[in-house]
Amino acid sequence: MRTARLRTVHPVLWAGWAALAAGAVLCVLGWYGVSGERYAERQLPYLASCTVPGAALIVAGAMLLTHGRGALAAARVEELYGLLVAAEPTEAEESGPAVGAPLAVSGDLLMVPGGTLWHRADCPLVAGKVESIPVDAKLLASGELGPCPICEPVEETD
Repeated sequence: MRTARLRTVHPVLWAGWAALAAGAVLCVLGWYGVSGERYAERQLPYLASCTVPGAALIVAGAMLLTHGRGALAAARVEELYGLLVAAEPTEAEESGPAVGAPLAVSGDLLMVPGGTLWHRADCPLVAGKVESIPVDAKLLASGELGPCPICEPVEETD
């Protein structure tokens, strides 16, 4: 599901790349013209007609690319936010837990390989993930993993 705004950003990116290419061609032509002239007064027309406008086109192309990529990122964030907000809550979510209470209450502790947090087994961040594994006690003791702020797991002491 792509929005119309995503499609309107692409012409800005294409214009940026075209301006960069045209500017590079003009700079090369200006350099070639200047290199063939011995006297400075004969080099000035090449600078004025090719090199300076070429540099301006390169700057304009860089600005267009920056604006186009920023607009593309903003459009993607808006699309993701729309998908997030458009999700209808289920009956279980409507009755939901009390405000301030942790979302998960299971005693089993899990982590995702390469992750930095440990979670309860029913935490929404790891629930249903095939790659989640039980927490290694050595990692907990070393302090490499931190508790999840959503499910607020408590470290089991034996």
